[in-house]
Amino acid sequence: MTAQGVRFAGYAALFDRQDRGGDIIRKGAFARAIAWWRGRSKAVPLLWQHRPDKPIGIIESMAEDERGLRVIGHVRADAPAEAAVLLKQGQVNGLSFGYRVAKADGRHPRVLKDLDLIEVSLVTFPMQPAARVHAVE
Repeated sequence: MTAQGVRFAGYAALFDRQDRGGDIIRKGAFARAIAWWRGRSKAVPLLWQHRPDKPIGIIESMAEDERGLRVIGHVRADAPAEAAVLLKQGQVNGLSFGYRVAKADGRHPRVLKDLDLIEVSLVTFPMQPAARVHAVE
């Protein structure tokens, strides 16, 4: 960890896997949201445990690949709840995201096809158990 914080890479969402809430995300569900965020001058906020009162950094880049929504983020060194320290130590490495559904099919499972991405969060228990940070620098 530097005085500037901690950078990380991981997956905030995985495609074609049912999460603990009964949702399945399809590839392409984030395409519109990614384009929208790229068109703005602001970065996607990175929150601590989905708490809007606990911003801890930003998502520097995001893209869909074959596996899911891959993100590169930055946790500030002075982030609340010592998030940078916990991330660097590997004690908290789950990723999740806040969203609104624009298009979905079904009920249980619900298949998510188009989402408005609101935020990405560093979490203890992600809704998709394999949505994790994979690299920390």
